[in-house]
This record gives sequence, C-alpha cells and structure tokens, in this order.
Amino acid sequence: MRTKVIQLAAAVAACGLVLGACGSTKDKPAAAAGGGGTGKVGATLPLLTSPFWQAYNKYVPQMAKEQGLDALPTVNADSDPAKLITDIGTLLNQGVKGLVVTPLDSAAVVAGLKQAEIKGVPVVAVDVAPESGKVAMVVRADNKAYGTKACEEIGKRVKSGKVVQVMGDLASVNGRDRSAAFRECMKQKYPDVKVLEVAAEWKADKASSGLDSLLTANPDIKGVYMQAGGVYLAPTEQALKRKNLFFPVGDPKHVVLVSNDGIPQELTAIRNGELDATVSQPADAYAKYGMYWLKKAMAGETFKPGPTDHDSTIVEISPGILEDQLPAPVVTKDNVDDKALWGNNL
Repeated sequence: MRTKVIQLAAAVAACGLVLGACGSTKDKPAAAAGGGGTGKVGATLPLLTSPFWQAYNKYVPQMAKEQGLDALPTVNADSDPAKLITDIGTLLNQGVKGLVVTPLDSAAVVAGLKQAEIKGVPVVAVDVAPESGKVAMVVRADNKAYGTKACEEIGKRVKSGKVVQVMGDLASVNGRDRSAAFRECMKQKYPDVKVLEVAAEWKADKASSGLDSLLTANPDIKGVYMQAGGVYLAPTEQALKRKNLFFPVGDPKHVVLVSNDGIPQELTAIRNGELDATVSQPADAYAKYGMYWLKKAMAGETFKPGPTDHDSTIVEISPGILEDQLPAPVVTKDNVDDKALWGNNL
C-alpha cells in the first residue's frame, strides 16, 4: 500500500510540473488551422429527445465560455448518423477552428473526422469513441464499468431468476461495451441469473415494444437494466404498469430497476422509491472536458496516456486514439441528495 501511495504522489507531482494536466505535452507543432487555442468552435448533438442530451446541450456554451472559446449554436443530428456527417461539414464550412462531436455510430463518424482532418481542424469526441480516424481526445466514462456496476447493483438484490437488459444501439461502442460487460458480470458473479435482452437502439418506442413482448412471455422477470435512463425509464415503468408488475422498492413484488445517466428524473425516481440505482453519466463534465481538451488541441498540444489533474485517467483505447475516462458514480437512496451530482444542479 505504501509503495502505491508513493507512486501516486509521484504521479501527481509530475502532473503539476507539466501544464497542470498530466498526459499533455507541447512537443509537437500546432495543427494548421487549429486557431492557436482561440476562435469559433462547433459542437454537435446526437439527439435532443433525451433529458441527458438536453442537459449536455445546456452546458456546452457555458463550458466553452469558461475556456474562452466562441461556440456556435449546437447542431442536432436527430439520431441520424448521416445527418451528423452533414452537420460536421456545415460547421467546417462556417470556418470553425475546432469541433466537439458526439458520434452516433462509431464507424460512420469516421467520414466526418476525415473532413476535419483535411481542413486541419482538431476534433474531440464526446460520449462515443470512433472506430478510427483522427481525434485529439475522446471524453467518455468507462462504459464497460457502467455495465458492470449495473450488474452488481441488480446482483445485490436478485440472486436468481430472469433479468432484462434494455440495450442501446449496438452500432455504437457504448451499446456494445455496456451490453458485453453486463452479460459477462452476470455470468461470472451471478450464474443463477438468466439475462434476457431488448435491442432498443436508444429509442423509447423500441424499448416499450420489446419489454411488452418479453414481459408477456416472462411475467416472472425480477430486474431490468436500462442502458439509458433518460430514454428508457418512462417506457419501462409504463410497460411494468401495463402488466401490473410495477411495485415500489421494498415491496416483495418489486421488479428491480437500475439505469445509466443520472438525470434529474432518475434521481426523483430514486427518492420516490421507483428506481433502485443509476450510474451517473457526467453531462456537465462531458461538456467541460470536451472544451478543455479542444482548447489545448487548438493550441497545438498533443497528449499521452496517464493520470489527469481532474481525477480521471487517459488510456489508449486503440492505436492512436486516447480517451479521458471520467468517473461515473453509482447513485442510490443513500447518496441521491449529494450536491456534487450534476443531476442535482440543473
């Protein structure tokens, strides 16, 4: 333990000596059109039907201003990967010096990244990592940890029987990471629990219809993991109510519900005894550190793996692609009123 403490102290001290952000270096030249760390920047949104993304959209101009960047109005891809590529092209044609993009499809976004690279415009990806292409940084929580933490919260309450995971879009690395981690955790830690799945593609109507079918065939389901509480919480509760399976936490008939996102509606549901837990996905930190890394990239800085100055770690998730993995705490009735949670500060 002492050795680890000494190593951590040394790493923190090293961070303090280098730019205030470990993993950052100025040893390479600036991008041709990066703006030297100032100028107009663009930001995309994947959709605006989720309260999570509505909150992120609110934070973007605020965090850009804190970094001294001039953010153009955000553009909404409306869940259409092709429109996202068009949006990126539109922002580039408006002369932005940097871009924060929110990929819908990890493969499809590569075409947009290529457009930006040709123009020498640095890009930070938020929430979803691209499969390839040039990005200065990916800002994202560890999505495998989302799946594992959700599994553990359900596993504390369900020791055997059937549970459902309502998955995201499997074209997105987020959907794949959360799904695989949840399955693997259940298999390893709770072998008497059978996992059923709904492929909902981050869409409320698909979650609703998929759950209706599963609950009809399996009225003995004991738990549901919603990979996006902002999209799936309402249709999940409605589906349970239609089947007379919606009972409060503590009732012997309660179907355990655990989600990801940490939006205010989920926190209210926890307080009301409807939702057991959520893993808080930091919408405020996504916007903050998206702009933080973009400003540095526009100034010509490049980065490397290691601890940061904001309690996260940069990891190389694939060759040439670095990810700032932000903390994502589990929220239960015990800590739902914590003022540090972004969902309590809107």
